Amino acid sequence: MEFKDKTVVITGGSEGVGAATARAFASVGANLLLVARNKRKLETIAEELRGKTRVEIFVMDVADADACATLLKKAQFEFGSIHVLVNNAGYHKRGRVENINAADLGQMIDINLKAPIILCRLVLPYIRQSGGGAIINVGSLAGRAPVPGMAAYSASKFGLRAFTFALADEVADENLKLAVVSPGPIDTGFIMDSLDAAVDLNFSQPISTADEVAREILILCSNSKRERSMPPISGLLATLTYLFPWIGRIVRPLLEQKGRAVKRRLIAEKHRKIRHDAR
Repeated sequence: MEFKDKTVVITGGSEGVGAATARAFASVGANLLLVARNKRKLETIAEELRGKTRVEIFVMDVADADACATLLKKAQFEFGSIHVLVNNAGYHKRGRVENINAADLGQMIDINLKAPIILCRLVLPYIRQSGGGAIINVGSLAGRAPVPGMAAYSASKFGLRAFTFALADEVADENLKLAVVSPGPIDTGFIMDSLDAAVDLNFSQPISTADEVAREILILCSNSKRERSMPPISGLLATLTYLFPWIGRIVRPLLEQKGRAVKRRLIAEKHRKIRHDAR
């Protein structure tokens, strides 16, 4: 897929994977509409990229269905077309289900699953009108194998993965690519700012960078794959533990032990950095 002068809408586009994805698409000449709730952060990344391409921002909560419709109308008005939607916005409240309040449980479903479903539904006519394009949903390895301590988050990503595959089949005869990228832990504030609350199992797998995930999103727009797990070996392990739960029960204590050691190291590095910056 040629991205020059194509229009890309990215939710959660102000930081982390969203900002890295914006940079990746800007580097190949795509027009960008970046979406997030924090206007200041959106303006910062927009100013960074405006020397490379056209960038507009839209401040909204993706859980607001009316705002989702307005977002796509804005993209059409500003750029005359929409070719790519990247559903990246996410929310995670960590902990055991019984320790999380009902509002936070609902918000994980609203932002991680309901919002992408609504945006996919609303964007289809725009992409068809533009002659075709792609929808890339940002999932998680937690959406391939259930993770204790992340039950609602896992459920939302399981649902997003299933929705992506089902919608892909519905539009299989059109020039419209649907795919999901399923990374493990990513070196962004989404997890690194809450290391203490993150489950040990998270850190048993290699940590990807936001740039690596962004590159996979770019590639998925054009290739024939429906999913990219990151890293591939972790995707294979997630599949095995899902298909054969007894494998998961056997290896989970070992993985948690490994992850606990990695998490301790990351926390120690974070504290050293804080002390250094405070000098």
